[in-house]
Amino acid sequence: MTSLAISGLIRPLLEPRLDSDLDVRWFMTPEEAIEAVDGAEIGWFDMNDQQAMAETLRAAKDLKWLNSIYAGLDFLPMDVLIERGITVTNGAGINAITIAEYAVMGMLTIAKGYREVVRAQERREWLLDSPGKRELAGSRALLLGYGAIGKLIKPRLEAFDVAVSVVRRSGGEGVLGPDEWRERLGEYDWVILAVPATPETEGLIGADEIAAMKADAVIVNIARGEVIDQPALVHALEKKAIAGAFLDVTTPEPLPEDHKLWALDNAHVTMHLSGRAQDKMFARSAERFLANLERYRRGEPVEPVFDPRLGY
Repeated sequence: MTSLAISGLIRPLLEPRLDSDLDVRWFMTPEEAIEAVDGAEIGWFDMNDQQAMAETLRAAKDLKWLNSIYAGLDFLPMDVLIERGITVTNGAGINAITIAEYAVMGMLTIAKGYREVVRAQERREWLLDSPGKRELAGSRALLLGYGAIGKLIKPRLEAFDVAVSVVRRSGGEGVLGPDEWRERLGEYDWVILAVPATPETEGLIGADEIAAMKADAVIVNIARGEVIDQPALVHALEKKAIAGAFLDVTTPEPLPEDHKLWALDNAHVTMHLSGRAQDKMFARSAERFLANLERYRRGEPVEPVFDPRLGY
């Protein structure tokens, strides 16, 4: 009998549709998870505590397939996944629509000065002029990363008449390669980060890259906080060397209450909410898992596969 250890968070969507010949162990706490994975072949360990997820993986000695709702799994021990040859399916694309919408929202918020409009409403003050006068139309965006999210951001921005240049690790026709984009940073009004979190992308945007940007450029980060040298970004925002930053992700998370980013008017911190700004995440994940479970039991490949050697 195939044994599965699955987080109880997803139980209502899965339990009625699982075959009766499966040995399913549900858990709600880290302690229950450690017990549930004993002998389990399939695991879905998603919890709010990422450290607990990592410990659960280490305890799952017989695991053959790990599923997760998370797209970025950099918090898991990659060496364990590699050494044990565990097949991993992640949440790539599950939240792509809402994150792409969030990126566009952030750009519009900054372009139109919308945060100041909200503040004026809270003060019951009738503004006589718009605090933001930028138009997306006619502007240029550099999009670093062209996975599931990047592929949705591009057409949405093009609908606003934004000229989008894509940067891909693999290069290709019509895109910029990893050695080409830095020398062109000064051409863009928006620099959008949608790359995976890997050792290669850590500190991708540092002091030199920020210094090469236009004075009215805006950084949009919906990737991971570590992709930006955050002290260098804070310094640039304080000096107004660039116009602003829309940061759905920071280092660390949660951001400490006394961190400088909270107080900077040209920094917009959105608390890693982009993927949560929707109500379809768990339903989509459940459907994908059930389809993969059927494939797995037939001996067919599951998807999308996360490669722990690459980190995405």
